[in-house]
Amino acid sequence: MTTALPRSRDDKLTIAEICKDLKISRSTFYDWRAKRRAPRCIKLPNGDLRIRRSDYEHWLDGREDRA
Repeated sequence: MTTALPRSRDDKLTIAEICKDLKISRSTFYDWRAKRRAPRCIKLPNGDLRIRRSDYEHWLDGREDRA
């Protein structure tokens, strides 16, 4: 059974959830982040990263092919 991403636009997603949704490795996500190609992240005091669902959806919308 697959776990669905949280539904509220204010929910915070983990890097693991983003990687699973995009079917990419963590290293790919961090490579994109280093190149400023990843969605905006929130850095927690313990160093973990979270991504607002609304930021993730906005980021995905910006990658749509308009052809």
